[in-house]
Amino acid sequence: MEESDDVPKDFIKLKSEKLSVDEVSELVVSPYCGAVSLFIGTTRNNFEGKKVIHLEYEAYTSMAETEIKKICRDVRQKWPSVKHIAVHHRLGVVPITEASVIIAVSSPHRAESLEAVMYCINTLKASVPIWKKEIYDDEYTWKENKECFWANSEK
Repeated sequence: MEESDDVPKDFIKLKSEKLSVDEVSELVVSPYCGAVSLFIGTTRNNFEGKKVIHLEYEAYTSMAETEIKKICRDVRQKWPSVKHIAVHHRLGVVPITEASVIIAVSSPHRAESLEAVMYCINTLKASVPIWKKEIYDDEYTWKENKECFWANSEK
């Protein structure tokens, strides 16, 4: 296989089904890369002393996919050696310990893939129209990402 046969790809998916770390990481594997870096964001059982029952995510899907594609383009400009990028985000109910988001990046060396994964999750939280609702025992709250530029501009 020639490296030109292993064309860089972006794998973007928003879905209501459980996310698979194996599936996402396998998407980005390349014989030309010695690094696959992953970020897995999971639902924790607490927030500021409150017991979290589960999370619920909603998205403006077409816009979210467009914004994630922009993030992938930015990654390729900043780290040209990055081969494949996968960003899978769950929508709907996400139980405790299950993944809300999985990001995987492959590159020839670890520094680029680690930096690219961090950039992806930070930028996703700041710019992608996906909203999180935390469900507690007796109440709920829509959570705002501290990184989110449109939420901070109104304050």
